[in-house]
Amino acid sequence: MNELRLDLRAVADWIRPSSRVLDLGCGDGSLLRYLFETREVTGYGLEIDPINVAECVHNRVNVIQSDLDAGLSEFDDDSFDYVVMTQTLQAVRYPDWLLGEMLRVGREGIVTFPNFGHWRLRLYLALRGRMPMSGALHHTWYNTPNIHLCTIKDFEALCERKNIEILERVVLDQSRYERRRSGVLPNLLGEVALYRFQRGAGASM
Repeated sequence: MNELRLDLRAVADWIRPSSRVLDLGCGDGSLLRYLFETREVTGYGLEIDPINVAECVHNRVNVIQSDLDAGLSEFDDDSFDYVVMTQTLQAVRYPDWLLGEMLRVGREGIVTFPNFGHWRLRLYLALRGRMPMSGALHHTWYNTPNIHLCTIKDFEALCERKNIEILERVVLDQSRYERRRSGVLPNLLGEVALYRFQRGAGASM
C-alpha cells in the first residue's frame, strides 16, 4: 500500500476505533485498508471504476461496484457510524441530494473537496482567462470528471440550507500541509477542504 495522502490521514484521525464506515468513491481502497489495520473498523467501499474495484479486491477491501448517482438505497438508515466521500463530491450529479443520503445511512458524514475559491485559482483565471488548474484540480476543462466545483463558502451555505451541522473543518494549503488556523481566510487560502458533519437538530434527510 502507498502512503496515504495527507487529506486521507486527516480523515482517518476523525474515525473512532471499531466504527462502521462506508467509503463512497473509495478508489483503490487505501483509506479503508488503513482504517482496517489501524482502527479495526468494519465497512465497505463503493466504487464505479472496474480497475479500482480490482485494486480494492487485491487490497482485501470489501467493495461494491456502484454508481453514486444512483444513491444508497441498498443501505438502511443509520447503518454506519461514518460515511466518507473524499475528492468525489464535485464529480457527482446531485451533490446536495447525496449529502442527504450520506446522513440517512450514517450518523456522521465526512467529505473532502478542492476549494475553487483558492487564491491561486482566482489569479489563474484573472490573468490567463482560462479555466484554472492546480495540484487539486489537475484536469483540463474538456476531460475533467468535476462537474460541480464549489468554494468553501458555497459548501457551508449548502449545509446551512439543508440543516447540516458542521462539527469540524480543516483546510490544506498548496503543499497539502494543514492550515491549523483554518479560521483565517479559509476560502482564500485553503486549496483542499475537509468537513465532518451530522444532521442538524430536527433535520430529516
